[in-house]
Amino acid sequence: MTSHPEDAAASLAPSPPRRFSLPRKFAAWGVHVFTAFGAVCCLLSIDAGIENHWREAFGWLALAVCIDAVDGFLARRVRVKEVLPHFSGDQLDNVVDYASYVLVPAFLLHRAELLPSHWSWWGASGIVIASAYQFCQDNAKTPDHYFKGFPSYWNVTVLYLLALNLSPVTNLAIIILLIVLVFVPFKYVYPSRTVRFRKLTLTLATLWGVALVATMWQLPDPPRQLVLGSMLFVAYYFGVSLYLAVERSRQGS
Repeated sequence: MTSHPEDAAASLAPSPPRRFSLPRKFAAWGVHVFTAFGAVCCLLSIDAGIENHWREAFGWLALAVCIDAVDGFLARRVRVKEVLPHFSGDQLDNVVDYASYVLVPAFLLHRAELLPSHWSWWGASGIVIASAYQFCQDNAKTPDHYFKGFPSYWNVTVLYLLALNLSPVTNLAIIILLIVLVFVPFKYVYPSRTVRFRKLTLTLATLWGVALVATMWQLPDPPRQLVLGSMLFVAYYFGVSLYLAVERSRQGS
């Protein structure tokens, strides 16, 4: 039997887009609106920071982090990429993440006068520029589930600088060091996805999160023992990242 060219063309034609019910579309858009509310939290954090209400400022940032932690699960649950293929949830997530992890913390760093006065805007600008570079790297999150270069944990960094009440010069040295580490291609643990030690890391991260909430609640003068105790997880995080780097080096990967 002879096939006709039009039959072959028809077989190669793309299938029509799948149609989804209105409730499915409503749910998908709801997830995107939920993600976008993280940007609203950033605005409220700025507003609180202008008034030097540090507990509220970091509380709104914490809420933005909570939204970031669960919106991916919700997006997969309702299959937003299938339901709304022409709207990029990944792009929206990056915009909100840059605001909550970078832009607003940099503003709060300046507003709280944590750096020497003549270096304040330079320090904040260094954060936003270095992190803009990092956010635009295709391999910022590696295929084996690590962060490449110091992750943009500026919200946590600024919270610690405010809670520890260090000298402005010491704060500046810490900020400069972390900015430099953004450009160093070292792999840092991605707590929820790095396979090695994941259960231990997530357990310790949960306890650490509780300690950070307690720290925020008692700003601007949280108990120093609480702050230093919570930093044990920070030491663990850098330590396990270094240990895994040595392990990969020995394995030749």
